[in-house]
Amino acid sequence: MNRWYSVTGNSEREEMLHRRKGQVIQGWDEGIKTMKKGENALFTIPPELAYGVSGSPPTIPPNATLQFDVELLSWTSVKDICKDGGIFKRILTEGEKWENPKDPDEVLVNYEVRLEDGKVVAKSDGVEFTVSEGHYCPALSKAVKSMKKGEKVILLVKPQYGFGEKGKPVRGDEGAVPPNASLQITLELVSWKTVSDVTSDKKVIKKILKEGEGFERPNEGAVVKLKLIGKLQDGTVFFEKGRDNEEKLFEFKTDEEQVIDGLDKAVMTMKKGEAALLTIAPEYAFGSSESQQELAVIPSNSTVYYEVELVAFDKEKESWDMSTEEKIEAAGKKKEEGNVLFKAGKYARASKRYEKAVKYIEYDSSFSDEEKKLSKTLKIASLLNNAACKLKLKEYKDAEKLCTKVLDIESTNVKALYRRAQASIQLTDLDLAEIDIKKALEVDPDNREVKLEYRNLKEKVKEYNKKQAKFYGNMFSLTKS
Repeated sequence: MNRWYSVTGNSEREEMLHRRKGQVIQGWDEGIKTMKKGENALFTIPPELAYGVSGSPPTIPPNATLQFDVELLSWTSVKDICKDGGIFKRILTEGEKWENPKDPDEVLVNYEVRLEDGKVVAKSDGVEFTVSEGHYCPALSKAVKSMKKGEKVILLVKPQYGFGEKGKPVRGDEGAVPPNASLQITLELVSWKTVSDVTSDKKVIKKILKEGEGFERPNEGAVVKLKLIGKLQDGTVFFEKGRDNEEKLFEFKTDEEQVIDGLDKAVMTMKKGEAALLTIAPEYAFGSSESQQELAVIPSNSTVYYEVELVAFDKEKESWDMSTEEKIEAAGKKKEEGNVLFKAGKYARASKRYEKAVKYIEYDSSFSDEEKKLSKTLKIASLLNNAACKLKLKEYKDAEKLCTKVLDIESTNVKALYRRAQASIQLTDLDLAEIDIKKALEVDPDNREVKLEYRNLKEKVKEYNKKQAKFYGNMFSLTKS
């Protein structure tokens, strides 16, 4: 026989509000999920969703249907951080903004660790660590990646994210943690320093010490003004400028090889007012040679460190801010800069100049007829010169595409046909190479370079045919055997 019991009162409601899913009868879990804040409801809960055939002696008999008068005053969200029930997070104080720390970042936290019986086993006010390296127990690094600056939380941590089966012995001021112990950690993310890879090979690392303003960053050709201190690994200062006197700031133009490559690249990732610590490997610093600087000698193969603050910068004017006359002038200037770099054997940097030249005059619908003629000449020259850079850099697909762009503008351009043939030969597309060379010779039968390339192509075709014949000969002989 089922019996009905009505349970009311503030103490029961408060108890229900402070418990997590699975720590109350199933009917409460199901009912609370349907309520809104401030709602008052009467729950009627059958035995199978309450205490079942066992009841809860001495108050609730077996097979009892229960009634609860419930008011939902508020709730706190609890997040399962690892999606496996290993770490539950309840927010005590909301954080600022929306960003979360990443693995390379350095975080500053306060924390207190308790066992299930409430005993404090560890406490720290202001400890800094790299997220990927972790601190104290695995739960801390897992949790901070889900937190915002200023956020304070309580973590309920299962053993696998604490100290597992082995536990932890007493160490210094830290108490022992028994084997297979769950932990309760109060954790506050005070702040963090963003650490990022400036280069894809992780040899120029930037750690932000002070956030900058706005969103703009210096572009290639920008004039930047810095406070700058350069140090060796042992702390020896080899360069210092602008730290105590803003009238004597360090100034240079980006992408002009006026400073080491690592500093150049890093500054272009910074915002006005940003301060950062740069770690620069020898490949992006002073290389394998000893270098005499203002205040000290830098030994060969040295990793160097710069404390840098970007005080101000003037960006190089972008094409959308230019008149048509200025665009043509800027394109011509970039092409000439590219030519100088090409002659010096700096093909990658020359390529970037040619690319920029084309961008200035890419859209010419507003140009006059005379300006269109000038821009066409500049565009073709820049594309062809860039193709020459790509051939030198062995980036044959890119060279092929650049030549095709020229041929879309001028279908009989001999240089474009010739350079596309060179790229095709390297890509072993010998049929296309032959088509381009023959077409080039139709346009300019006496072109010495094209004739030489045609001979080269014929040799490549002979060599290719020999290899093919040998391959198929071997294949057939294997079949017979």
